[in-house]
Order: sequence, then structure tokens, then C-alpha cells
Amino acid sequence: MAESQSKIDLYAPFERDTILEVRASKMKKMRGLEVMSGIDKTIIDGPVYVGRTGLEGDESDPTFHGGVDKAVHGYCSSHYPTWATEHPSAAAAFVPGGFGENLVTAHMNERNVCIGDTMMVGSPSAITTNPESCLLLQVSLPRQPCFKLNHRFQLKKFAPLTWKHSRTGWYYRVLRPGFVQAGDEIHLVSRPHPQWTIERIQEYLHRNQDDEAMNAELATIEELGAESRDAFKARVARSAAKKKRAEKLARWRDFRVVERRQETSRIVSFILEAIDPIVPPPGDEKSILLKPGTHARVKLGNGLVRAYSIVGPSSSSFSSSSMTINRFQLAIALEPQSRGGSAYFHSHVFEGHVLSVSTTFTNALLPNTLGAGGIFHHIYVAGGVGITAFLTSLEKFQSIHVSCELHYAVRSSEDIPFRDRLSKLNPGTVKIYDKTQGERLNVEEIVKNMPWNTMVYFCGPKSLMLDAAEQVNKYKVPEGEVHFEAFEADVGGDPFEVVVANRNDKTVQVGGEETLLEVLQKEFGDEEVEGSCCVGNCGTCKVTLRGGRVEHRGTALTAEEKGEAMLACVSRGVGRIVIEI
Repeated sequence: MAESQSKIDLYAPFERDTILEVRASKMKKMRGLEVMSGIDKTIIDGPVYVGRTGLEGDESDPTFHGGVDKAVHGYCSSHYPTWATEHPSAAAAFVPGGFGENLVTAHMNERNVCIGDTMMVGSPSAITTNPESCLLLQVSLPRQPCFKLNHRFQLKKFAPLTWKHSRTGWYYRVLRPGFVQAGDEIHLVSRPHPQWTIERIQEYLHRNQDDEAMNAELATIEELGAESRDAFKARVARSAAKKKRAEKLARWRDFRVVERRQETSRIVSFILEAIDPIVPPPGDEKSILLKPGTHARVKLGNGLVRAYSIVGPSSSSFSSSSMTINRFQLAIALEPQSRGGSAYFHSHVFEGHVLSVSTTFTNALLPNTLGAGGIFHHIYVAGGVGITAFLTSLEKFQSIHVSCELHYAVRSSEDIPFRDRLSKLNPGTVKIYDKTQGERLNVEEIVKNMPWNTMVYFCGPKSLMLDAAEQVNKYKVPEGEVHFEAFEADVGGDPFEVVVANRNDKTVQVGGEETLLEVLQKEFGDEEVEGSCCVGNCGTCKVTLRGGRVEHRGTALTAEEKGEAMLACVSRGVGRIVIEI
């Protein structure tokens, strides 16, 4: 469990506390961002009415906050000195109201407040003589911090620290409306779940997500708000269905092409639907949804296997809920030097055609990308068909009010696929560079002028990717704030020898035009050595490196990981190497 460094004993039992401050605010733009927020709350003098959805006059972004289960936010002011000590650069900002709370208290905190706790709020005399007139609250949820805390305190990756240390605050639902003001007392009336403190719930909500027994127990707590309770229910359903699906699923499933559409003169999109759809168990409908940035691995009739970015469903009816493991859309550009993948799609695949698709979908985007927990602005840089890697992410981010922008280089205005979807993004989001008009995408300017705590993503032809790598290195962009997604890779090189230590020291030879992945799959089968993107983006083909020198290629490994692993699809050994699979 997380620990606190506060001078107050935060583990001491709680029965009553005092409301030190009451705060509320209207929605307003966050400083330096085109994002609206209600986090900047000011003190309210005198009594304020609290209805079923919160304090009168208080506003919040409904994407992440507000509603019956998140009517009122409480926070322990005793956390602020600890935060200030741990983050001296932001010490001045760690004061009551910093987390955007409505009610400020000093003793109540995540270690002595339990889910389902019912609290009576009022003056001491009202609580004693006229309790029926007092505001009645019930603890409903732990606070789930979003990227706005990072911006507020100007600290990168701060939001996840709040749940790691269990200093998030919590939400109340309003059981009986009433008034509240600073100086009121808050009394514990009932505690149906004394074993489930906010801190302990966060242990299983965030830090230990695979405990099946705890997930099952938490899924049954009616007082727990839908946001968290549904998460636990989904885990229970996934766990129950996982073994059944593992037995039923083959490695490949058959999909029929139900729509082929010419997006541009050289880019064609295909909508694929599963012939035998997978039906999710009741209560776990989200388990079949695909996240933005996902790749599908497709087996072609010419014997090739290729991975392509899933760009959504049909462009005329975009809805993230229709991107599922049963139905999705690909967009493929005909490359002049195609190794057979794009040429096959363009010349052989039409409506009614059946293709085999791997049951394993991969996502090359970084783990924190779509949660937006550490980054508050996202810059996408794409060239040509590279837009397919990022379009669904842009749409998803804008739907949840996360700041993002797209720089898109095209050969001409006629070479822009999914124009209707791009036009629906917020004004000012998309900057298109038309080569025929003499417009040039200046990667250096983009990287040099990146705002603080921004993530930048690149996908495009080799020239764009080389330029991006050079500028990122020149301006020392941190490894965790850049993502490269290639759709072509240099895989050839000098031959090398590989000893597979955990397969009885089996020795194999990798030719100059072969990849280690291809050789390992021929020798041991593709069930033993999986691959997906085949260009070094996703990390599916990672193998353990036990000895020897490696020429690392691809972007899926961190600098630290390269000391003990390699990407079999693109990286090459030097002379003789030893690996495990």
C-alpha cells in the first residue's frame, strides 16, 4: 500500500471532521491550452446549496467529472505539504484547492474513508437538533486523475503519482440535498464496507489489477460508482471468458471484405467483417472493441503476411464503438516498390473476398498515449498513407477533449484520404502541406517548438522518418515523449549466426536478405515466435538477448530494453549472437 509523509496520522480512525473551505468554479480555458476545465475553483463565502449533481454554480467537464456519482469532490489538505516537499518546483501551487476539490478537510483521507460511507454535513447545532435538515453525502468513487493535473502543477507524469501514493481525493453522491459552508462539521453516519477504504480500492483498481477474487468482490459493491464498479465487472467477465475463448479461437479467423472504396488514386480502403463473429459475454461488451492505433495482421493469398493500421469503420459513419475484433477498416496505398502486400490488395481483393486475420491485434502506440494520464498535448506528424496510423487517435482524443494537432504532408490535394473525417476535427487541428503548392512540412520547426509535456508521433515515408529521428535527437526530445511508426523498414544486412539457448542451443543461420523472425518461424513455427507489424513498431517479435552484439533497428524498444532484447523482425546480429524465445 502507498505511504504518506504527512505529519498528521492519516491512518487514525475518522468519525468527524471540519469543512475548512468550500470551493466552486465555472468552466474556463486552462492557461496555455485550448481545453476547458472547472479545476480552478475559488472559495465560496457563506452557505451554498448542494443538489443531486453538485454545488450550485459549480461546473465541470462531463467527459471526466460531474454527474450523480461525482457530484462533490473531497480532498485532504494535509497532502499538500507532502506534495510540496516531493516537488519543490511546484510547491507554491500545492495549496488547498489545487486538486480542484469542492470540500477541503484536514483529517479525512483515502486511508480512513471507505466506499459507501454516509456523511452528515451541517453546523454542530443542526446536526444535534435537526439532523433531517442537514446535507447527506455518500462516498461513491476514488478520484481518477486526468492530464489536467500535470498542466496545473507543470509536472510531467504527475497524475499517475496521485493514485500510486493514494492521494487522489474521492467523490460523493448526494443522498439528501442541503446547504454547506466553511466551518460546518462532517460526521460519519454509517459505514457498510469498513474493509474497503479508498486506498485499498485503488490498490486493486490500479496497482494490482489481476487479483480475480478482489475484482469479483468489488464488482458486487452497489455503493461503488459505475465508473469503477463497471471496470471491476468487466475484469470479472473477461477472466471468465478468457479460457473459453482461448479454447475456441484459432490463430486465424476468416473475414469477408464487405466494402472496397477508392479513397484516392493510390489509396483504397477495405471494410472487413468476421464470418463467425465473437459474441462478448453479458456485461463485457467493451471487450471486443479495438483501441485507436491497433494493427491487424492479414494473411494474403500469395502467401505473405502483412500488418496494417486499423483506420476505423466506414468513413461515412465513424463511431469508435464499431471498431471491433469483428469489424474494422484498413486503408492501403499502392507502393511502387511493393513487396507484394499492397499490390495484392489493389489487384486481387474486392468485395466478397475472404481473408484470414490473426486473432492477435497489436497496438504500437505507447501505453500512456490514449489514457492521456501523463501528456496534455499530442502532435501527430504524418505523410501520405501514414495518416491511417493516427486518424482514430485524433478522433478519440477530440471526443474526450484532449488537446491535439495534426501536421499532414501530401503529394497533392487529390491525395488526401478520409477528407470528410479530417474536416470534422476541431478548427485549427489540421495543417495540410500540399507539395504541388510548394508547401513544405518543416519537421525541425515542429520539434523545436514543441510545448512542454507534449507527445509527438511520426508516421510516413522513409525520408520523413529519417528527418524526424534527426530532429528528435538534435533537440533532445525525451524517449518517452516521441513515437515513430514506420510502414517500411530496412531489414537486410550481413549474414549472422544465432544460438537459441532455450531450444537445446539450436543454431540457425540468418541470410543477408532474411530476417531473424522469418528464420525462427521456419525453424520453430509462428506459434512459438510471433510477429505482427514486421517493421519494428509494435514489439510483438521481441526476443531475449543473452549474448553478442546487435544492430538495433525499429522503435519498439527503449534504450534500456536494447541491452537485453532485440526485435526479430528488423534488428540484426553482428557475427554470432545468443538468444531465447
